[in-house]
Formats: sequence, C-alpha cells, structure tokens
Amino acid sequence: MLRYLLQKLGYALLTLFGVVTVIFLLFNFLPGDPARMMLGQNESEAQIAVVKKKYGFDKSLGKQYLLYLNDLSPLSFHSTDQDDYSFLSEGKYAATRLFKVGSTQIVLKLPYLRESFQKNGKSVSAVIAETLPNTAILAVSAIVIAMLLGIALGILSVLFKDGFLDKLIQLVSTLGMSVPSFFSAIIFAWLFGFVLNEYTHLNMTGSLYEVDDFGEGKYLQWKNLILPAIVLGIRPLAVVTQLMRNSLLEVLSQDYIRTAKAKGLTFAKIIRKHALKNSLNPVVTAISGWFASMLAGAVFVEYIFGWNGLGKEIVDALNTLDLPIIMGAVLVIATLFILINIFVDIIYGWLDPKIRTQ
Repeated sequence: MLRYLLQKLGYALLTLFGVVTVIFLLFNFLPGDPARMMLGQNESEAQIAVVKKKYGFDKSLGKQYLLYLNDLSPLSFHSTDQDDYSFLSEGKYAATRLFKVGSTQIVLKLPYLRESFQKNGKSVSAVIAETLPNTAILAVSAIVIAMLLGIALGILSVLFKDGFLDKLIQLVSTLGMSVPSFFSAIIFAWLFGFVLNEYTHLNMTGSLYEVDDFGEGKYLQWKNLILPAIVLGIRPLAVVTQLMRNSLLEVLSQDYIRTAKAKGLTFAKIIRKHALKNSLNPVVTAISGWFASMLAGAVFVEYIFGWNGLGKEIVDALNTLDLPIIMGAVLVIATLFILINIFVDIIYGWLDPKIRTQ
C-alpha cells in the first residue's frame, strides 16, 4: 500500500510540475508588459523600470521561471544578495529559516502566488482564500442535488421501465448532458429570477453574502444559492440518473435478485434492501470525478449569477489582465483536481487490492 501511495504522489507531483510549466509559459507569451499592467499606461519609464526590477520582469524567461518555481515551492532558496528580488527580507511571505549554505538561505514556507496587478498589491493567496469557500459551497450543494435527485430519478426510471415516465426521464437527462451550463444559467436566471420572481422570490444575481441597506455589515442570503447550485448540478444530475438506471438494471438481473423474488419479496423491498447498495458503486465513482471538475465548471455559472466565487474572480481577472490572479487560481484548481483524484485512487486501492498491483 505504501508503494502504491508513493507512486500516486509521484505521478501527482509530475502532473503538477507540468501544469505549473504550462501556466507560466502560456501567460508569459501573452502580449503586454506586466509592469505596465500594474502601473497603468501613463506611468513614466523610470517607475516601470523599478517595478520590473522588483518583480524580476527584467530578467530572462528562464530566470523568471526559476524564480516562479522558487516562489511556489514549500522548500525555497534565497540569496543574501539584496539585488535578488526574491530575497527573504522583503517580507513577501512568512517563512521558517532552516539553514544557510554559503550566501544562500534555505527556508520552509507556504507557496507564494505573488500579488494582484489590480487590487493595490493584495496577495493572490488572500484573494483566493476569500473566494474559494464560496465556490466550494456552490460545488458541494450542486453535487448533493445531483446525487439525491439523480439516484431518485434512476430508481423511478427502473420502476417504470419502458413506460412514459422512464422515457421522459431519459429525454430530460439527455438534454441535461447536452445543454451548456452557461446557457442553462441564462435561462434559469431569466425564468425564475425575473419572469417568475413574484412566485419564487429568487434574484437573478446575488452571492452568499450581501450588504444590508445601511451598509453596516454583511448577512447570509441562502436563497441566492438555489439557482446557481441547480444549474451547476444539472449535468452531473443527468449523468447520475443514467448511471443509476443502468447499474440498477444490471444488478436486478443477478441470480440473488431472482432468488429474492422467488421468496415473495416485493419489488420495492428488493430494490431497497438488496439492489440499491450494490448499484451505487458507479454513482460514487462519477460523483468523485464530477466534484473535482465542479471547481472549474463553476466559472460561467458564477459570473452569470454574480456569485462571488473563484470562477467569477477568474473572469474579472481576465477582463483586467490581472495575470497573477489568473495563474494562481488556475494552479489552485488544478492542484485540487489532482488531490481529489489521488484521494479517490487511494480509496479504490484500499478497497480493491487488485488495483494496487496494476
């Protein structure tokens, strides 16, 4: 098991290294001067030169890449040369000094995602810490909706197999998998937040926290979670419904189910006590995979509904060319995706020893 775990962690580190490299190269080949983006188009060349020196933009691409890796690495190396922009004394991050080799200080720290170009030097880590919890709440809510409704609809589809209700559920779930999330978000916001607002009392846009009319503080507004959570959960709901139906039909064809029928058990009791539990394996697999992708898929849904999460922050950063926030957010989402998949693989390896030997 330890070897299997180390192998998965090794693959994860290689994947993460590849993601970091692609992100760095992609955004450094984009047109535009990062220093000018930070200061604005009307700043003097002297001010731009100072910013370039401070953040290392005046160095070669290879040197900038090494500095970027040094910022992200928990174990990093810092020269005592004051001209080195990454010197620890600048106070960019808190760190524990481990030991010194010559003129190089080795420190232990949290990954440093640098500072926003547009938010008065606010750290990217602080921006992500403020918005990621809202995205996590939205993703968890969407998964719960998809899981509960998907399992229920899958069971109903089996109970009324080949009937009108079964065909209707199949049609709706096919549409759910086909319709893009941003289109569903627009339709739901317009229909339930505007046309039917008198009955639903839901808003077209809004986040988890809203400022009161007097501007004295924030308060929770849970109803703003309903529409974005439903929209974000539509596609996994459709997948879970199909998987539950197919898995349940396969389980119902097993010999022990026929034995239960021969004993005189009702169909509902057979499903509840015998078939349901054994039908959930593919559903759990799908849910674990969808939860990781929810963090990335929430971008358009959050923006359309005005949900102050990481997805909306990414779109805002794209509009203002705030590259550090874009790079940091993409890196965090990729890291979470990798970690969740590792966690799922470890669980599978623990449950099924055959997987660990592959």
